Amino acid sequence: MRTDLKTRTRVAVIGGGQNCEHDVSLASAASVAAALDPEHYEVVPLTIGRDGTWHDRGQRPIGLSGAAQVLRGCDVVFPVVHGPRGEDGALAALCELAGLPYVGSGIRPGALAMDKWATKLVAQAVGLATAPGRLVTRATAAHLAWSHPVVVKPVAAGSSQGVTLVDRPAALRPALDAAFALDDRVLVEDVVTGREIDVAVLRRPDGSLLVPPALEIVVDGLFDYDAKYGGHADFRIPAAVEEADAKALEDAAVTAYEALGCAGVARIDFFLTDAGPVLNEVNTVPGMTEHSQAPRMFAAAGLPYPDLLDELVRGAHR
Repeated sequence: MRTDLKTRTRVAVIGGGQNCEHDVSLASAASVAAALDPEHYEVVPLTIGRDGTWHDRGQRPIGLSGAAQVLRGCDVVFPVVHGPRGEDGALAALCELAGLPYVGSGIRPGALAMDKWATKLVAQAVGLATAPGRLVTRATAAHLAWSHPVVVKPVAAGSSQGVTLVDRPAALRPALDAAFALDDRVLVEDVVTGREIDVAVLRRPDGSLLVPPALEIVVDGLFDYDAKYGGHADFRIPAAVEEADAKALEDAAVTAYEALGCAGVARIDFFLTDAGPVLNEVNTVPGMTEHSQAPRMFAAAGLPYPDLLDELVRGAHR
């Protein structure tokens, strides 16, 4: 735990957000705020409403100018806004422009990782396998014909919202419509047969990387929004994988983390197939309640949730 400070560090914890992950972000931010050690940290909560309005600790609307005044009085910003206008580098950009130290990945990795198509291109460039897929826009969607089972997903939405498994021709158009409701670009990927394995990576304050035991997601069907947050999935830590597979997953996760330029915690999601790991996506602001996947993995490695948060604050961008 933190023992080097004479006075408490003021940490602005930002939750909410103007996107479909608003409620998930609120839960993460509330959990972070409650778990930061009060002996060493003074938490200053800020919330971004669904309409984009900033609110203070008492949920009074203060606007961006008021939020800027609050942020200027803090030592570190801890953004916990998942999805667009948060995880995609938007809040990192605000902090960079204001000269504020902040937790997590910077502008470029946030934007790249949030864009699933860009993530695929980066992964392929560094030798990581990804599911065969194509980028579809509203202009090209009319020419897309179903020929085999695919997964349809928004390129940059988050929380598995708008993701549909299409296993028959009649389901393709509704799936595209659901994805286009959240994004103007859609990814159509081949279905990958394999075990769903998550790997977390943390860059510690000294620059070293910590990779805890992997987590396996066991679910009946697609790991969609309802499965993820409705308690229908079985998270198994550590994942029961062979030593060679565990090494391959760790190496692939670190390769993706470094190639994208991530900082703080990132959760890298894979399908483990007979041919090895296939990258699914990278989350630079993963769920951050104590019971979320990444914190549970670090707890299994002997790093309890409050200590994980302490590591993140001490490793903030300066």
